[in-house]
Amino acid sequence: MKRAIILASAAMLAVPAQAMTVLTSIKPIQLLVTELTQGVSTPDVLLPSNASPHDYALRPSDVKKVASADLVIWYGHDLEPFLEKVTEGKDKEQTLTISEIPNLALRKFDSEHSHDHDGHHHGTHDPHFWLGVKPVKQVASAVANKLIELDPSNSTVYQANLAKFEVQLDATNNEISQRLSAVKDKGYYVFHDAYGYFEKQYQLNNIGHFTVSPERKPGAKTLIHIRNALRSGEVACVFSEPQFTPAVVESVMRGSDVATGTLDPLGTGIDVKVGSYFTFLNEMAGSFEQCLSAK
Repeated sequence: MKRAIILASAAMLAVPAQAMTVLTSIKPIQLLVTELTQGVSTPDVLLPSNASPHDYALRPSDVKKVASADLVIWYGHDLEPFLEKVTEGKDKEQTLTISEIPNLALRKFDSEHSHDHDGHHHGTHDPHFWLGVKPVKQVASAVANKLIELDPSNSTVYQANLAKFEVQLDATNNEISQRLSAVKDKGYYVFHDAYGYFEKQYQLNNIGHFTVSPERKPGAKTLIHIRNALRSGEVACVFSEPQFTPAVVESVMRGSDVATGTLDPLGTGIDVKVGSYFTFLNEMAGSFEQCLSAK
């Protein structure tokens, strides 16, 4: 009988502790965090993959998710204003606001983008940090430190994951640099101004964008300028986005033989698993490479 009690006690002690629940706001952040939590847990995501943070409205189930998570990771007010109030209700130790990371290497918007319009303010800096090598390294380090702070029993795993991530990021960056070197002089238009980190990293030739932010419709002057540019022969490609399919892009392209492509800044079609963040970067590079080399 004593032996049975001892065995039962040992079995109870062997039951692993429940993994820390990590909730990310959008998919690109989820992809990044997945690389750092591998071997411990898989982070959840708040927004559906086909939704945009620019115009998302929280559901009651979303509020519950935020409240129950051990750690919430989001960019901040300028990208996900809908999350501001619900994150304020959490313990600060349980929230990582990426935009508040000290000395984060964010790209500064020009005055056209950063001012208030239609009741929205998009801040002075580009929130799409996940497309830039330097800010991604800084964010990865901050996430790993936060994970270690809240879950010290897995600190060696998080540290190893961070080291592996940095090595793989450098290797992927070198590969993409080689792939895009042949098309870096080809001019193109994007739907909205979301790719600055990626474009600067690989010296791509962005001629312009239809709109600074998806909820802001392009003006007639902008559309006339783009239409004239398409006739000039200096444009190799016009990129749209899967989250937004405005008729205005199609109308401007009508009658033009300029190639069209799709850029997905949110990684909509990518499965969430270890390595998916690098799949995301490679798919982004492939979209540029394919469309810009069409002619």
